[in-house]
Amino acid sequence: MYLFCFRIFFQFCAVIGFEGQGRNKHYLSVFQKIRGMTKQTKAYIALVFICIVWGTTYLAIRVGVMHYPAFLFAGIRQLAAGLILIPVALMISRQTDLSAANIRRQLLMGFLMLAVGNGGVTWAEKYIPSGIAALLCSMMPIFAVLFNLMSSKKDRFNVTIGLGMLLGICGVGLIFRHNIADLAKHEYLGGILCIFLATSGWALGSTLNKNQGKSINALFNSGLQLLFGGAMMLVFSPVADDYTGFQPWNRDGIISLVYLIVFGSVLAYAAYMYVLNVLPVGIATIYAYINPLIAVVAGYLFLNEAMNIYIGLAFVTIVVSVFLVNRGYRQQHKADKLSEELKMAEAFPESVPAES
Repeated sequence: MYLFCFRIFFQFCAVIGFEGQGRNKHYLSVFQKIRGMTKQTKAYIALVFICIVWGTTYLAIRVGVMHYPAFLFAGIRQLAAGLILIPVALMISRQTDLSAANIRRQLLMGFLMLAVGNGGVTWAEKYIPSGIAALLCSMMPIFAVLFNLMSSKKDRFNVTIGLGMLLGICGVGLIFRHNIADLAKHEYLGGILCIFLATSGWALGSTLNKNQGKSINALFNSGLQLLFGGAMMLVFSPVADDYTGFQPWNRDGIISLVYLIVFGSVLAYAAYMYVLNVLPVGIATIYAYINPLIAVVAGYLFLNEAMNIYIGLAFVTIVVSVFLVNRGYRQQHKADKLSEELKMAEAFPESVPAES
């Protein structure tokens, strides 16, 4: 079974092989019929894969932290994934950027997206249900757009973005409408706050990763990020984790760990880095529409987590809020593009076709 998973992994990496990189024809031969796909088509296939896999990782994390300390569990997951992904990236392409500047960038990405982002979510799920964690994480695109607004002089706040943010706040309120008493528990409240911190870290990392431009070997850089982020969490684990009740050989814990390494980290994270390199960040983060629904249903079916009318309304409200924020962000980009075209036409009127 595991050999089959790794075979699929090699083939998947070949399918989304990055443009401009040397490719190993042995792996690409499996996909002769789809070699003509555009980068955008491959990116959308990868995005669908991310939506499905990352929707189930919340359940796997929740099961894993029942038996493992959180940062130890997340650190082993990401470190192992990095050790798998880096050799695979080198097999697909020998081109790498080992400059000090690139290493620093990947260290920063590993810290923000893995140590803060994934590590924070993993720790939080020791104290809050996986479905609620997923619903809160689904607001990540809103944070991503906000960071874009702050980092770009061209991007501006508008009414649609504001309305989306307001709905997002209402959605968070609906999550706790039925169990507001849980917020009085320090561990539960700490888990909620940690989710928001983790979501901010992941969004900031996504924005910085997108703004740094095309990389020589994005798959290799993804491996470095996983390696660095995993190592940071393992160093942090003795300080932050409680090793009481640690069950390293528990079957459910090991299965969750293997699933998260192979699918949640290696396959999905590599796919996410590819999507970020090809699609706009607003579209690249659209998986947040789908993940919470899968996570809530999975938590209800397998862990008997709560599912009520308020959770349903919260899901709908947050999805609409994310849609509005992304829509507002795209609207201003269309307006900017039209403005640039009009300025070009004014500067070079002879280039504008005459009206018939």
